[in-house]
Amino acid sequence: MCKKVFSTLIFIVGFVISVQAQQECSLAIGATESDTIIQIFQLKEEQITNLEEFKAALEIETRLLDEERKNLFENHPQSTPEDLTALGAKYKVLEERMKQVFKKYDLKLLALFNEKQYQRYVTLCQEVSRQPLVVVRE
Repeated sequence: MCKKVFSTLIFIVGFVISVQAQQECSLAIGATESDTIIQIFQLKEEQITNLEEFKAALEIETRLLDEERKNLFENHPQSTPEDLTALGAKYKVLEERMKQVFKKYDLKLLALFNEKQYQRYVTLCQEVSRQPLVVVRE
């Protein structure tokens, strides 16, 4: 009996952890065609203008991070296991910064969504088992 309860508890804890570990639901502003986002969420003219501005700013920020990445691989020592471990750690930091840049612009666009558009986003995220980003409205 105790073994069964313990197994059930482990299963529930594992499920909760896996749900919390779901990937965030990205709009992929820099990777997705603007027309796709415009059509799916039926963006208004002002939102379309903002989307294009966000895409341009995102491109600049990601280009700078990509240059840092290239520089890291070209100039970082890679001859020992310790060098490779350090390179991996530095690369992870750059990768995380890149994810944060994409998330920042996703949040900016989501903040412009009306309630219906945001609910469409949440529904689509749920359909692909992703965690929707939460927009804090001011």
